[in-house]
Amino acid sequence: MPFTKLGLSDPLLRAIAEAGYTSPSPIQQQAIPAVLQGHDLLAAAQTGTGKTAGFALPLLHRLSQHHFSSNRPVRVLILTPTRELAAQVGESVSQYGAHLQPRLKTEIVFGGVKINPQMMRLRGGVDVLVATPGRLLDLVNQNAVKLDKVESLVLDEADRMLDMGFIRDIKKIIAYLPKKRQNLLFSATFSEEIRKLTTGLLINPVKIEVAPRNTAAEKVEQIAYLCNKSQKAELLCHLIKTEQWQQVLVFTSTKHGANRLTEKLNKIDIKAAAIHGNKSQGARTSALAGFKAGQIRVLVATDVAARGIDIALLPCVINYELPRSSADYVHRIGRTGRAGEEGKAISLVSHDEIGALKQVEKLIGSAIYREQVLGFEASAVAPPLPPEETRPPRQLRNNKMNAKQPAKFQGNAKTSSAKSSGSRRSESVK
Repeated sequence: MPFTKLGLSDPLLRAIAEAGYTSPSPIQQQAIPAVLQGHDLLAAAQTGTGKTAGFALPLLHRLSQHHFSSNRPVRVLILTPTRELAAQVGESVSQYGAHLQPRLKTEIVFGGVKINPQMMRLRGGVDVLVATPGRLLDLVNQNAVKLDKVESLVLDEADRMLDMGFIRDIKKIIAYLPKKRQNLLFSATFSEEIRKLTTGLLINPVKIEVAPRNTAAEKVEQIAYLCNKSQKAELLCHLIKTEQWQQVLVFTSTKHGANRLTEKLNKIDIKAAAIHGNKSQGARTSALAGFKAGQIRVLVATDVAARGIDIALLPCVINYELPRSSADYVHRIGRTGRAGEEGKAISLVSHDEIGALKQVEKLIGSAIYREQVLGFEASAVAPPLPPEETRPPRQLRNNKMNAKQPAKFQGNAKTSSAKSSGSRRSESVK
């Protein structure tokens, strides 16, 4: 089905064509007609399947059908969990609405930057407001924006907002909205917590689930390389150089770990930058822009900061460390293989992460192939950590140290040579 059959206006179709889109994705085929008809929506789709266009296009169409007053009240409110996602969504909304007449005004507000410039931009009114919950409440409390004319509320990446503890802020924001409005909830995963959130929020919603919950994109090749923790940095450098990757997104579990890994990569002339919550908004924006432009070869990110990274044809995502939450694994690898393209997701798995790997496999419903790289094979038992990474033992109440015996490394894996990720895979271990 082409976009022309979905009921969108000609200016929107022109913007779609300029963006290079030829046919709607499954989530867009189902969401656009439902939103155009004014229905509430509960939609789950894998990251990278076109969720943003699925709600932005029909909402822009609806806004353009009615003239606005001179003070431009906020009529569409889009909430996102992170600054990067807010910026990406706002950019997409502006791109899709470029040819609408009269022009609709879109603004983006988030924390981490001075609030006064945002207050000044809101004075002239705004049609579409994209915001993170905390900063939006700050603006509301300072009477910089009113939400009593909102016609449509969008909760984008709702699962991540719940994980980040935004549920109270979301409820406070909803209290400022008109009771009669359209509500759209988009999520990469469909958890029971999401279903609880919809109770009382959505009224007879159209439910869309274009893929089984918590599944990874079909065209993303997933591999786990078993290795010792002390060799992860060396193995990562080896893979980047051997495979000649020019654009790699690497995930770490901590901000400190991201900084430390970035320093190691830069020391061996692999241009890298870190992006995480402790970085200023200017530094995060600069790093992301450099990565998109190809000036930075490796972007090292934490889970929160990586939301909103939308790069076409990103070839590879690497889990330097597996995430604490198995659901985050789905979000991470969703940065590659976007919009039906092929991608590769590699996890560097040390002895203490085998349990986490099995939890990921349980969540996605399939086994991930294990391999080892020649020269970086994992030892049978976990070796001691290097001195710089050793932490003092935790003292128990009886002052006895909590000593643990090293466990044998589980999971059969095939050792591959130099071109490791292109080698023949071993039998999967469930």
